[in-house]
This record gives sequence, C-alpha cells and structure tokens, in this order.
Amino acid sequence: MSRIGKKPIILPQGTKLELKEGEVLVTGPKGSLKRPFLKGLDLNIDGSSVTVTRTSDEKTIRGYHGLMRTLIANMVDGVSKGFEKKLEIVGIGYRAEFQPGTFTFFLGYSHPIVFNLPEGIVGGLEKQTQVSIQGIDKELVGQTAAKIRALRKPDAYKNKGIKYADEVLKKKAGKSGK
Repeated sequence: MSRIGKKPIILPQGTKLELKEGEVLVTGPKGSLKRPFLKGLDLNIDGSSVTVTRTSDEKTIRGYHGLMRTLIANMVDGVSKGFEKKLEIVGIGYRAEFQPGTFTFFLGYSHPIVFNLPEGIVGGLEKQTQVSIQGIDKELVGQTAAKIRALRKPDAYKNKGIKYADEVLKKKAGKSGK
C-alpha cells in the first residue's frame, strides 16, 4: 500500500470536505475548491480525519492513490492557510510595477511586459524587485509564478532575470583570455 496514500488528512477547524457526484469539494475560511475524484478510490470521512482508500490493486489505481491523497491535502491547506510564492528580479534597471490584477515588468527589452493575473490569484510587490503571488490553489500559484519567471529566466553568466526567492543559482565562468 502507498505510504503517502494511507496517511490521514486532518481537517483544520472551520474546514469542510464533501464528495458529491464524483467531485471533492473543500470549503474553508479562505474560499472553496473542487476537483474531480478519480474512479477506483474511496473517500472515508470520520469527523475531522479523512482517508483515501483504493477499491482494487490495479497498477493505475495504485499509482493514483498517493496522488489523490496529496491533491486533497493541498486543497485543505489552501482553503485554510493559502499558498505563496516569492520571486526576485535581479539586474540593473529591471523592475516591476503593480496595479490590481496586472503586473508591468521592465526587463531590459525594448518594451514593458504586461502580465495579467488569472482569477483566484492575488499579487503584490514588497519592493520594485520583489514579487509575491498568493492564492488558495497550489497548482495555479505555482503555474503563475513559473509563467512570470519564464518572462526572463536568469542567465548563466550574470544571473540577471527573474528567479524564485529561495532559488540558488550557480554562476558560470566566462571565457578565459590568453
């Protein structure tokens, strides 16, 4: 049996989890999320403890057991605490501006880049070079942060660009002269 799949999910105070018509609905203080529940798995709700069990030992169902449990646990964490990704902009003249719902990035190109945030994501600037992305859906927060980072990935020689705040970059040595 999957080690991750058999771990129980503990529901925090004020969080509800329901299984309706093949979909898991999680509601909490920060909002609600729903996701399709995979066939071949069962959801057992006992008060504030939830476990995911499988109905058979088919290879695909075994593979999805731990995945489904982790997805539900992430939904529970999202509606109770939320998720956040921080990005840093490195480079002379590189900066960002923020109006509600949109970022404008100045990344050394001939034009500014306007980035509209998807629904369910809240952004902000701590400084002109520190961007923060917050939301209740872990998948959407990570995807949005990855799209912003892809606007100007850090280069290998000067490390200029947009990087995650906890990312460690290795600088390559340039050409050696004779």
